[in-house]
Amino acid sequence: MSVGEKMNVFSRLYEYRELLKSNVKKEIRGKYKGSFLGILWSFINPLLMVLVYAIVFPYLLRVNQDNYLIFLIVGIIPWNFFTTVIAQGTTSVLVNAGIIKKVYFPREILPISVATSGIVNFFISCIIMFVFIIFSGIGLSKYALLLPVIAIIQYVLSLGLIFITSAVNIYIRDLEYIVNFLINMLFYATPIIYSLDMFPAKFRWVLNINPMATIIGAYRDILYYQQMPDLLSLLIVIIVSFAVLLLGYIIFRNLEKGFAEEV
Repeated sequence: MSVGEKMNVFSRLYEYRELLKSNVKKEIRGKYKGSFLGILWSFINPLLMVLVYAIVFPYLLRVNQDNYLIFLIVGIIPWNFFTTVIAQGTTSVLVNAGIIKKVYFPREILPISVATSGIVNFFISCIIMFVFIIFSGIGLSKYALLLPVIAIIQYVLSLGLIFITSAVNIYIRDLEYIVNFLINMLFYATPIIYSLDMFPAKFRWVLNINPMATIIGAYRDILYYQQMPDLLSLLIVIIVSFAVLLLGYIIFRNLEKGFAEEV
């Protein structure tokens, strides 16, 4: 993608910035529309997941981890951000078929809105994460200031992936079910409910192929272990994330030409 094309992307998004803002607000409000507790579900959902896992998995996996509840929270809340964006992002174009057929606007606004609302909800959910960390006695260190940086890396990776899945899903409607299955499998291939230390060192590279393993590890480093994350691994994930974003956007732009006919 040339410099001119990159500038064109940003100018298109800037021109339709009000639509992007309203779409993000709609995604956030629509998620809990009609529910009695509303946005409180941003806190309740991950909390319920954590409580179930904290009760069940220590017995199933024979986990011997200090402050296992905090260990889980620091892994599950970012994972929830990832899975929500991927699941909703994959169908983001298809569910807006009516608008696509009637009105012109940059189609990339649809997956961008999902990813942006996802990171906003994640930052809201971080409040409950911080409360638990503080009251557990672990507390917050200076490394917690790196959380927005790691979240943005995750945002870039997620957005790149849903550029691909949302576009391909228009042509292959089974993709959303395949994606949901793969997300469920990826959960167990990511060190969320267990530590990498449970695996022999010679096999850990297999898990580290998964970018989310590095990202979850980085969250754990800054919040649970209170140390600087592995910068080399994080740099590799940054490069991979931006490569996925670029590739995803190119695929999206090439496939969007047929959206109006296919939806």
